[in-house]
Amino acid sequence: MKKLPLKIAAAHLAIFTATMAGSWGLTAHTAAAAAPAAIIPAAAVAQSSGDPVAGRMLYQACTGCHSLDDNDVGPKHRGVVGRKAASVQGYVYSAALRNAGIVWTPATLDRWLTNPQKLVPGAKMYFSVANPRQRADIIAFLAQQH
Repeated sequence: MKKLPLKIAAAHLAIFTATMAGSWGLTAHTAAAAAPAAIIPAAAVAQSSGDPVAGRMLYQACTGCHSLDDNDVGPKHRGVVGRKAASVQGYVYSAALRNAGIVWTPATLDRWLTNPQKLVPGAKMYFSVANPRQRADIIAFLAQQH
């Protein structure tokens, strides 16, 4: 399969998103949350306020390893915002995360989702979310999961 240059791929995604958003019942913001950072300039993204509805949809990408209520490849996420890192009973964390002394605030979760290995070298997680809007939306969703 031939890869498209980023600009062309982003343009195709923008057209697809604009075309399909209405038929999927998505708002412009929710549809934009699924778009890559190349389409949405970082300056236009308000990191302080995420959309938990969009975050719920985006969180589906996390469910390959995480669940809200059960430990899996990664620890369960219910109650993660405000929780001390590496504190979920029954999950075996890396030594790096156990020794990191992090509390999962929206700011630390944003840094973690940007680049887990940069925040905590040696952590098990490598998955990252490059788009600031998507990170804010996922964090807003998680903040509602008490």
